[in-house]
Amino acid sequence: MALSPVAAVGAALLAGSAFIAAIGEDPLALWSLVFAEAFGTGYGLGQTLFKATPLVFTGLAVALGFRAGLFNIGAEGQLYLGGFAAGLAGLALAGLPWPLPLLGCALAAALAGGVWGAIPGALKARFGAHEVINTIMLNFVAFALVSYLGRPHFMFESVRTAELPPAAWLPRLDALWPALRGSPANAALLLGLALAAGVGAFLFRTRRGYELRAVGLNAAAAEYGGIHVGRAQLLALALSGAVAGLGGLNFVNGYKHWFELGFSGGAGFLGIAVALIGRNHPLGVLLAALFFGALSYGGLVVHQRVPGELVEVLEGIVILCAISAHRIAERLARRMR
Repeated sequence: MALSPVAAVGAALLAGSAFIAAIGEDPLALWSLVFAEAFGTGYGLGQTLFKATPLVFTGLAVALGFRAGLFNIGAEGQLYLGGFAAGLAGLALAGLPWPLPLLGCALAAALAGGVWGAIPGALKARFGAHEVINTIMLNFVAFALVSYLGRPHFMFESVRTAELPPAAWLPRLDALWPALRGSPANAALLLGLALAAGVGAFLFRTRRGYELRAVGLNAAAAEYGGIHVGRAQLLALALSGAVAGLGGLNFVNGYKHWFELGFSGGAGFLGIAVALIGRNHPLGVLLAALFFGALSYGGLVVHQRVPGELVEVLEGIVILCAISAHRIAERLARRMR
């Protein structure tokens, strides 16, 4: 069972190698270049960490839902709303001393994402409405809502807000790690690491976390055992949304220092792959996010030699392989019993 993520990644790399060879390139040389760029220099490592950071948040968010037996496909919209709320909070709190604006941004991001996650959670708990359909549709509502509400705050004819005050900025990691100098990696990564530890402690060390996992394993048995299934489902999706919303700080407070339309770039959807590869475990999510961050930045570096869509193809293959490997491992485990 533990080897299924490794098998999924290995199968995806082999499939990608076949594609690379088909267009006349040397797969080994190209993969060496991708990972050398991603990890071989301080700047490259910083870029990899920066691209991995939002995936830590969205991967944890999706994993929280999966642990409760829920498929949260709304992490993209929750991340987007979280970034928007953080941007507005930073502008509204301009003039206050540090760290109040930054804390206000974090609180606004978590609340916005949490509320957006609680909506499908409440519908699931009260009416049994399928969370997949609701979370997908709420993504589109989130995009449209931000476009409408953001108009008074966008500068001129651009699609971004004014710059946030410095008191709302997250510090860059190169202040702590000079080797990363020049890269956009910032303290949102440290927040993500802390959240991973917190999510792990919540899931495996608390009563509420146990209830979530029990509902995910067998909702009927959990209800028979006295667990309020609806409450656990609502809590899972609300927490999932809050974690995804906090991911918006990486771009808004840590990189550009303003909110910009379309900043999420599919990180919410890619969080599904991160959670699957990480087997819905916080440590696995961290490793999977790092892998996809390296793939994303390394793919940008070699885009002149291979089509830029190769990275997206690989991401899709990884998802398919992760699902297949997990199912195969489950069947093998049953036979061994």
